[in-house]
Amino acid sequence: MPQNSIHRLLLPLLLWRVRHIGDRAYLILVSILIGLLAGLAAVVLKTLVHDSQGLLNAWVPSQYQVFSSSLYPIIGIALTVLFTRYFLGGDLGRGIGPVIYNVARQGSIVPRSKLYSQLVSSFLTVTFGGSAGLEAPISVTGAAIGSNASRVLRIGRRQRRLLTGCGAAAGIAAIFNSPIAGVLFAVEVLLSELSAAYFVPLLISSATATVVSKALYAGQPFVLITTGWPVDAVPLYLMLALFTALLSVYMIRVYFWADRQFSYFPGVFWKVVLGGLALGSLVFLFPPLYGEGYNIVQLLLGGHSEQLVNGSLFDVFSDQSAWLVLLVAAGSMLLKVVATTITIGSGGNGGMFGSSLFAGALCGFIFARLINLSGLYPISEVHFIVLGMAGTLAGVVHAPLTAIFLIAEITGGYALFVPLMVVTSGSYLITRYFEPYSVYTRKLVQKGVYVNHDRDRSLLALLDVTSLLETDFQPVCPDDTLGELVHTFRHASRNLFPVVDDTTGRLLGVVSLDAVRHALFDDAHYTTTRVRDLMDEPLAIVRPDDTLLDTLRCMEQLDAWALPVLDANDRYLGFLLKSTILANYRRQLLKDSGD
Repeated sequence: MPQNSIHRLLLPLLLWRVRHIGDRAYLILVSILIGLLAGLAAVVLKTLVHDSQGLLNAWVPSQYQVFSSSLYPIIGIALTVLFTRYFLGGDLGRGIGPVIYNVARQGSIVPRSKLYSQLVSSFLTVTFGGSAGLEAPISVTGAAIGSNASRVLRIGRRQRRLLTGCGAAAGIAAIFNSPIAGVLFAVEVLLSELSAAYFVPLLISSATATVVSKALYAGQPFVLITTGWPVDAVPLYLMLALFTALLSVYMIRVYFWADRQFSYFPGVFWKVVLGGLALGSLVFLFPPLYGEGYNIVQLLLGGHSEQLVNGSLFDVFSDQSAWLVLLVAAGSMLLKVVATTITIGSGGNGGMFGSSLFAGALCGFIFARLINLSGLYPISEVHFIVLGMAGTLAGVVHAPLTAIFLIAEITGGYALFVPLMVVTSGSYLITRYFEPYSVYTRKLVQKGVYVNHDRDRSLLALLDVTSLLETDFQPVCPDDTLGELVHTFRHASRNLFPVVDDTTGRLLGVVSLDAVRHALFDDAHYTTTRVRDLMDEPLAIVRPDDTLLDTLRCMEQLDAWALPVLDANDRYLGFLLKSTILANYRRQLLKDSGD
């Protein structure tokens, strides 16, 4: 149904709301609605994926499942590509990065297609064994629910940003039954500059989604009840933080390196075929890479690490030594990011959130098992498994608070709170030193979209050079005489004139009225002096894809009030004024601060 028709149907209700319900109460009610819808979406997706995976594996005899698991991924990727091409016009918009872009530069308007596109595509991908998590698709779906509900209900821009975050928070909360982690995820990844009052809708939306998840699905990927932790193990926690940080840096860099390689592929067909075959080969060698991998994490938490080799080529060794288990664990840990990138790059859909938890669990397990095998200090492998999950998630996603509270909530209490703080903070700080931006934001930053929590940068990122371009500057030709230039001066409203080549349209220089004022009274040279003799080189030039923050810095350093804007072929487009930038910044600031 068209959005205008929906508005007409809801108009009486909206008018009644204005008369009888205050803005704060209305925001709470809408946040409950968003939490309910996002929670239902999460439950539906998780239930369908897990039930469908069970059906796929049920009809294949156990001795052949390693082969079927190697063939399923290419089917899932192909189905996802077909869905994307014929139902979405080829534009899926994978991951949380596009939503961050929507919030940062498009007024938190998330396309309506994301209400269903992420659910369907991730269902097809992960059901057939795509090695990626469902967290990003569910979070994006929740954000789309929040954004589009805000638009339908005529809620203002700032509240729309909040409710977009409410949807994302509700999605994460429903997956893990962890409402606080959902709130912190929305704050750390999507939102900034929130007042304390705005945390209430986030909490309510997350709590609502958690209630829905517990009532209908009753499942979080893993459950563990922890006890206390030994103070003597603090040095080991610091060492684990270093290892998870190195793993995080490795995962971020491999992810973007592999993503670039897929961009060189000539066509969709070869991406699907080669990517599907590569992923199937990895799953054949390391079966733990099949699907999300949370079943493997649960095996580790349950003390059944020997089952890591089940169904693999290593299973033929009847005397499965501890070193063989470590070999499979290390291979699965290092190749998880490769498998995830192949899944996404070849056309599937999923995210790095779950892959980070999977790889982090294996990192913690390997670290703890090696310490125990050395006999230096007996430690709880279970504790280090969950600490490894938190440390890697904090590094890859750059969300340490989300990692702390997620693990604290799913472990049944806060007994590991101090170790979690040590590992996640250490991992986050080390990772950020080598990789300043997360797996979600690195691409956006490369495109000039600032997604950190600097409000000035965020507001300037909402503007671009082409939208602020001033084109009413009168161009002059380099062969014009001084007399012709004086005539131009008399009829111009600006005192700066670009010198443009008539044939190519390229900028040759600029003439400033102030700079040539001394020559205006020299009548004897009106016919002999040419514009090319009077023009100067521009202090600097601006390209359409330059960021306004960098442009302002350049203007400040050069003490320039205007700079010419040129395209890639140096053709003149117009001028960018410092006053125009600052005026639009102030307008954006007022708009952002309004209710």
